[in-house]
Amino acid sequence: MKPIMVEVLAHAPTAYYHCLHCEFVWHGVGIGQSVHREQLDSSLPGELQAEYNELVRGIRRLVEKYCGRVVVKVVDATSLEGVWKSLKYGARRLPVFVVDGRDRVVGLRWEEIEAVIDRRLAGVPV
Repeated sequence: MKPIMVEVLAHAPTAYYHCLHCEFVWHGVGIGQSVHREQLDSSLPGELQAEYNELVRGIRRLVEKYCGRVVVKVVDATSLEGVWKSLKYGARRLPVFVVDGRDRVVGLRWEEIEAVIDRRLAGVPV
């Protein structure tokens, strides 16, 4: 059976990278990782960073629970893809979980997300 796709539209931290040559030099002199860590640490306000951390923990639980039967893709809502998908799925609040391109769950409501995934895996229309 083909795995179920769970797309997650959320605010995600962003780090910008330079060309491979510059990254190689920065890494060689020992400042590359600290620069990227600082970017990630400061790219979201505290409240959104806490929500993102909870999102990551929940996604890890989903991946462990469904072990290959579910593929999770996190899409940064502020990216071009994220804006397009937010319009496509009618997302007004974040995060939004879209299961198999059809079923939406808004917010970190893990029991509801798992129920939708379980029904989809069982082949029951949601």
